Amino acid sequence: MADAPAYQLIDFDAVPGVPCPCGTARRALADRSDYPATLHRTEITTEAKRHFHRRLTEVYYILQCEPDARMQLNDDTVPLRPGLAVFIPPGVRHRAVGRMTVLIFCLPKFDPADEVIVED
Repeated sequence: MADAPAYQLIDFDAVPGVPCPCGTARRALADRSDYPATLHRTEITTEAKRHFHRRLTEVYYILQCEPDARMQLNDDTVPLRPGLAVFIPPGVRHRAVGRMTVLIFCLPKFDPADEVIVED
């Protein structure tokens, strides 16, 4: 029997969606012990909750969004568009505003216990 390939194809449509403060996340690579991060395709709703992470760094890559989509980052609000990436280090309070689909690179691997919801 041949060894399994070192690469992995990820079909995000086949990855189960889980609720998150932003909407629904499809998280990949969580089960790979040889990879230190996770990759998420997240469908963000208009009801996204502001939150931060104690130790996780995230990069949001905007795949699709409404024309008036924005992101709150601490006390700033920035406009978004497809093709834009947003680097979010630990401690930065953030939330997406408007409907969008984003690819999120999370390092180290996503841990729901690291996520802190900010009550406004």
